[in-house]
Amino acid sequence: MTRKRTRESLAHVLCEPCPTCSGRGEFKTAQTVCYEILREILREAKQFNAREFRILASQSVIDMFLDEESQSLAQLGDFIGKPISLQVETLYTQEQYDVVLI
Repeated sequence: MTRKRTRESLAHVLCEPCPTCSGRGEFKTAQTVCYEILREILREAKQFNAREFRILASQSVIDMFLDEESQSLAQLGDFIGKPISLQVETLYTQEQYDVVLI
C-alpha cells in the first residue's frame, strides 16, 4: 500500500529556484547561447531592414564570439550584408542576451 502525497516537498517549501537556471539545475553554455544569437540575427535580418545589429550579452558569450565563433559571426555578417557589433553587459547572466537593431 502507498500513500498519496498531499503537500509540497519540504525542499520546495524552504528553498527557492536558482535565479540563473530557474530551478533547472543547469544552464546553457556560452557556445549554445552564441548559436541562438546567430539564429535570431538571421531571423531578424529577414524580417527587418536594420542598418546594423548589436549583440548585448555577458562577458563569456562575447569572449566566445571574439575567439571560437569569430568566423561564424563574420560569415553571418557577410551573408546578411550588415555589420554586427558586440557589447558586454556586466549584469547579464550567461543565458541573457539582446539583439538590438540600429
